[in-house]
Amino acid sequence: MERETKETRVLCAVARGAGKADVRFAGVAPGSEPGGAPSGRLAFAKHMYETLAKWSGYDITLHVDSKDHLEHHAVEDAAIALGAAFRAAIDTGSIERTASVTLPMDDALVLVALDLVERPYYEGPLPDPMMDHVLRSLATEGRFTLHVHTLRGRDPHHIVEAAFKGLALCLARATAPRAERLSTKGAVEVR
Repeated sequence: MERETKETRVLCAVARGAGKADVRFAGVAPGSEPGGAPSGRLAFAKHMYETLAKWSGYDITLHVDSKDHLEHHAVEDAAIALGAAFRAAIDTGSIERTASVTLPMDDALVLVALDLVERPYYEGPLPDPMMDHVLRSLATEGRFTLHVHTLRGRDPHHIVEAAFKGLALCLARATAPRAERLSTKGAVEVR
């Protein structure tokens, strides 16, 4: 899958596998966010995308070339492409379709619930607005319903990481095969 705008060029692939990640960001200027100091968001986003691969069992290739050199656009466009790639990689036929998990990480305890139905919706928030935006973009472009509820936590890093691990586990569980389709409507065709 490829996504190109005047801000970025993103190449992305997602496939059921061993949870391997190849995530690269190029052309992003340090300190390109408001305030001018390097934010560390790019490294953190890379870590979260790699965590999503590792914990979901999906192999993710995500290469982002920034044209405008802005951190925000690189991270955001990566999420948009990744959401669309997940939608393309998931056979929504006879799968579990829904999953939820409550995941601890040190002081954080986060509930994540996922439905791979064709109704994009995201309910958060996360304490980091950029990572909250990433989850919203994943849900919108992946065309799934995602709820993330922080039950407790003091450290924003732990809360966000628990949310990504929870989403990953939900993706693994919701895409597990089942004998029949889980829908009272049967197969739905989108034209």
